[in-house]
Amino acid sequence: MKSGKEGCGCVCDKPAPKFPEQVTGMYILARSLKMMGVENVYGLVGIPITEAAYIIQGEGIRFVGFRHEQQAGMAAATDGYVSGKPGVFMTVSSLGFMNGLTATANATVNCYPVVQISGSSVREPIDLEQGTYEGLDQLNVAKPVVKAAYRVLKAEDIPTGVVRAFRAAASGRPGGVYLDITTPALGEIVDRDKAEALLKDVPVDIAPAMLPAPEAVERAAKLLAGARKPAFLLGKGAAYARVEDLVKELVDKTGIPYYPMSMAKGLLPDNGPLSALSVRSTIMEQSDVVVLIGARLNWLLSRGHGKWNPDGQFVQLDIDPQEIDCNRHIAAPVVGDLRSSLRALIDKLPAKEGLSMDPAWVPGLQKESAEKNAKFAERLAPQTVPMNHWSALSAAKKVLEANPDVILVNEGANTLDDCRDSIDMFLPRHRIDCATWAIMGMSMGSAVGAAVATGKSVCAIVGDSAFGFSGMDFSTICRFRLPVTVCVFNNGGIYNGIGEPLDKTSDPAPTTLDVNARYDKLGEAFGARTYYVTTPAEYEAALKEAIESKAPALIDVQLAADAGKESGHIGYLNPAPLIDIKV
Repeated sequence: MKSGKEGCGCVCDKPAPKFPEQVTGMYILARSLKMMGVENVYGLVGIPITEAAYIIQGEGIRFVGFRHEQQAGMAAATDGYVSGKPGVFMTVSSLGFMNGLTATANATVNCYPVVQISGSSVREPIDLEQGTYEGLDQLNVAKPVVKAAYRVLKAEDIPTGVVRAFRAAASGRPGGVYLDITTPALGEIVDRDKAEALLKDVPVDIAPAMLPAPEAVERAAKLLAGARKPAFLLGKGAAYARVEDLVKELVDKTGIPYYPMSMAKGLLPDNGPLSALSVRSTIMEQSDVVVLIGARLNWLLSRGHGKWNPDGQFVQLDIDPQEIDCNRHIAAPVVGDLRSSLRALIDKLPAKEGLSMDPAWVPGLQKESAEKNAKFAERLAPQTVPMNHWSALSAAKKVLEANPDVILVNEGANTLDDCRDSIDMFLPRHRIDCATWAIMGMSMGSAVGAAVATGKSVCAIVGDSAFGFSGMDFSTICRFRLPVTVCVFNNGGIYNGIGEPLDKTSDPAPTTLDVNARYDKLGEAFGARTYYVTTPAEYEAALKEAIESKAPALIDVQLAADAGKESGHIGYLNPAPLIDIKV
């Protein structure tokens, strides 16, 4: 929340600096960011950062203003993921800071390098709990959920704070860093010559090499070479590390099949001859050696238990030694940066002829993949009207696979799961979704961050519930004229729109939204290209036209209210007849 009144701190009544002889801490902040090579800053202005945003813009840094701090943070995190350099976003104090902190915490869990910079109130009344303007102890609120957190109390320390934040965000396993800059530090007046003397070029290695131990590589190579049914499991850490060239070399040399996690799709082509995308269960149940490349054995992989072969062994390539053995014993850990570790492993391994791999392993997986792919294609074939997720995605699949350089942003429940399974990816870092925490409400921010950081076209396919978390920031897409097409899959509810309240009141069920909502009208309000489609053919034509336009576009994809199923196997709680769609 922002307040429009004056009296926010101790600098409001002080005289302004005498330009150009004097500057403020805000100028030092802007120059520090410029020194670090920052090209984009995302944020939402208000007390005490409004003037700082103007000064940042004046330094030639693009300031992308949002309608909600959480989406600014999602944009910065996505920028960091696709660019490999820490993304930066700014918020006001108190609840503005809290809104942004959600994204910074999410970035930390997902290993995206991001720096959140928030203005904060005067320290003394906060520490004495005297009830000051937006008097929240932001640093200590942030510390438990971010990789690192720092506070700057004086303008002269701003460059140090910025450099340390960048180092922490980018070093080792990347993550979110919080930088707290107090109002007195931002407003402090400094002689220009003294301010310039503070700004020194400081080398910050974004991806420093961390060499693995030779004996660890030897152990991993020996285990893998002796495997009968090996597999590579690719995580988004490999995509972030930009090691697709080495992953390809490793797969080509060994002939071992690969399975990509959701945001690692496209690291190698999803439809490649050694892709095991369609046979995950077989990989888990039968593989005797699995090599984790930038992937973690967390809940997304049943924490290494569940369906995994109980006698199987793991090789794990990771930069963080604390990740090893966290859920299951790792027989051959290789701790180091992925590029160095992969290079060492490739050099140590024999060619495929020298491996012990069962000659029936890959042909068997390929046969099973072909059978399952053919069966899966049957889901996409019926062109049902009203549409369900599969018939709608059959249209999106044609357009997006014909345009592989379009970045796909995806979130929702069924919209996420079915889209991930339906649309093949062919390039790394071209699929962005809700990732490790599976949170909803990242799509508009991530779409903006991906478009700004890369200059590429972006298509966001989102459920109507997911769109509700961030939909107002579609206006940001329009204001900055970004080449983003947003497709809202509207089935009128969370999971679906056929919920019935158990108390039989006139209130809607907890999972019910509005199947007759016209989300395209929101796009119209902000001047975007808009479409309302009710058939797969209409959707295919609209999506093709929208992407080709390279202009902001919103497509309302009307689904049937009974399209989709409830997560958690509790669908029996909401029996109801179909709801008519007015089309």
